[in-house]
Amino acid sequence: MNMKFLTLVNRSLFLLVILAGLISQAPVHAQSRVGTTAATFLTMGAGAKGISLGHAYTSIATGPDALFWNPGGAARAFNGRQRGGVLFSNNSWIADIDYNAFAVVVPITATGVLGLSLSTVDYGRMDVRTVSSPEGTGETFGAQDLSIGLTYSMPLTPSFYFGGTTKFVRQSIRDMSASTVAFDFGFVLVTDYLNGAQIAASIMNFGGKMQMDGINSEVNIDLDEANTGSTESIPARIRMDRWDLPISFKLGVGIPAISTSNIELMLLADAHQTNDNNLNSDFGAQLKYFTRNMAFNTRMGFKDAFLDNVDSHLSYGAGLDVQVSGARFGFDFAYVPFDLLDETKTFDFRIYF
Repeated sequence: MNMKFLTLVNRSLFLLVILAGLISQAPVHAQSRVGTTAATFLTMGAGAKGISLGHAYTSIATGPDALFWNPGGAARAFNGRQRGGVLFSNNSWIADIDYNAFAVVVPITATGVLGLSLSTVDYGRMDVRTVSSPEGTGETFGAQDLSIGLTYSMPLTPSFYFGGTTKFVRQSIRDMSASTVAFDFGFVLVTDYLNGAQIAASIMNFGGKMQMDGINSEVNIDLDEANTGSTESIPARIRMDRWDLPISFKLGVGIPAISTSNIELMLLADAHQTNDNNLNSDFGAQLKYFTRNMAFNTRMGFKDAFLDNVDSHLSYGAGLDVQVSGARFGFDFAYVPFDLLDETKTFDFRIYF
């Protein structure tokens, strides 16, 4: 049995290496699918930990963080002890766009947990401009994105975790909005090999289509312009196109390259495929110094390793968590520099219990 399991692990690792090699040889002249889905904010990533690791976070996301990356990891105890947790995250993104995330995980059975996640994107207020008033009419409008999810996760065996999320997704701009329901599924396998290598996979944002609707789609028409006796104010509604969600599939591996009583170096790699882009890879590394009551982490990531025309690949971050009585408090930071755009910063506050 152990030999069969070891063979499975080796094959999974070998598959990830093969996928990365195939990605690097992908044709550069293939037709681009960028911009062919709605609600792309769902792929931005929530939380400083995953962002600073270049989104190579599928295999080690635990607790409330896992609700945004891999629901299978939500049932894994943080630091081997705390199974419940709360996350508050703020991402000051480019062009003054504000991305906030909240998540909570609560144990409800001896092994299973229930999670609630919320993410919002506020694009700020913008001037209404028309052909006759290109400098603005004096009016303003706003745009917002919203995702609310409910997750259940549990270990199917002592080393195999599985979870699923049902979430409501909504986008709005001025008086128009679109909404749908989507699902996330994921698993994590914690092995006894290579210092405890972890293998994980997730499929995110599998669900319905988004179609804008609202008062701005209402018009008055004349069904027969050639007949002067017909009415010119028949109410009608313009039917907008329907757009898919950005379905994302990830296969991730995390390997503790160094593992001692106080130091751990975790190497991470994800093969990543979405329905609006090419097959790709993300890589990350996390160096942790820890004692029983505290841990300090430094992180670095390389996102979209084999995609062209990407304005930023590198990401950096750090985090500190300390034990205070029965709870553990964590603070994390992520920094992403861009070549042409402003850098982005993410700040997190966590409580584990």
